[in-house]
Amino acid sequence: MTLDLFDVSGKTALVTGGTSGIGAMIAHGLLERGARVVIAGRKPDALEEARAAGLTALQANLSTPEGCRELAEQVAAEVDGLDILVNNAGATWGAPLDEFPDAAWDRVLKLNVQAPFTLTQALLPQLSRAATAENPSRVINIGSIDGIRVPRTASYSYSSSKAAIHQLTRHLARDLGPRNVTVNAIAPGPFESKMMAPILAELRDEVEAASPLGRIGRPDDVVGAVVYLSSRAGSYLTGAVIPVDGGIATTL
Repeated sequence: MTLDLFDVSGKTALVTGGTSGIGAMIAHGLLERGARVVIAGRKPDALEEARAAGLTALQANLSTPEGCRELAEQVAAEVDGLDILVNNAGATWGAPLDEFPDAAWDRVLKLNVQAPFTLTQALLPQLSRAATAENPSRVINIGSIDGIRVPRTASYSYSSSKAAIHQLTRHLARDLGPRNVTVNAIAPGPFESKMMAPILAELRDEVEAASPLGRIGRPDDVVGAVVYLSSRAGSYLTGAVIPVDGGIATTL
């Protein structure tokens, strides 16, 4: 039988921030391809909708290290092992330079950088359980092209946090490789999401024109990248940051 390089069926994945936006795209994309998918989110109604769609949905607040560890305990009680961890939950903040508040740094850096580190740390027993050199477990951090190029928006803490998660990805990749865990990052460009909605409502044509491909991202674009990184096809890749942005960050 020919090995399907992109098969993720039978794998167990956790996707944080999996009730909306890119997180929901990833969660449903993995589920449709045969993975067991656990998501974490905050809003009860959104979690109920996710359960109705076949996802295992856990309520969690990842803004504190304690919340991350509590989620890890919930996951350990729910599944025997974890093949894929997608650190997607995040926050942004925009304000003019002269008015940018201290709170914007505390909230954004804790959720966008510290939470992925703490959750990965807390879930290492589950990630290591079935990992082998031939079939490593996967950590996929969701960064942003705003961590690669300077954004036009006044989102200082957000762009800094995404550059930090890209570097954290490389650092963890070096240290977790010997434990048969790969760590990579996806840096999305513009996709349909609550975070992007105000910009797309006002400047959609301009945003699309910024890409050599002339459009924003579709769900399959980010799902395809995650499936690649999660499957046999991506088992020899670690420490990489992959822009999924239609060429915006790499050609302008």
